[in-house]
Amino acid sequence: MKNLPKVVHFEINVDDPKRAIKFYEKTFGWEFTKWEGPMNYWLIKTGEDSEQGINGGLMKRQEPEASVQNAIDVSSVDEYINKIEAYGGKIYAPKMPIPGVGWVAGFMDTEGNKFTIIQSDETVK
Repeated sequence: MKNLPKVVHFEINVDDPKRAIKFYEKTFGWEFTKWEGPMNYWLIKTGEDSEQGINGGLMKRQEPEASVQNAIDVSSVDEYINKIEAYGGKIYAPKMPIPGVGWVAGFMDTEGNKFTIIQSDETVK
């Protein structure tokens, strides 16, 4: 079977990070760690790496309609931007670096669902 791009991360957009973190900690036992990056962002551990499932992140809502968004790991953000646009999707957040993580871009599919594509590259500054 060929190596397909896979959902590797989810992101929850919230109005009140402190309140939301308390909710998810109390309800599901998820663990939150403040990210040391250039924005207020919390990494979410939903279970052990050996268990099925993915981890995520939480951030303060930037747009009124922002909710949960999934990130898809791709080999090349540039290549997938071209594919997304060729097949009817729209790029709403252009390619940008995340220091120590890689390259990301935001897109909407043909039905208006928002996703992020991410190309891992820890050398990005």
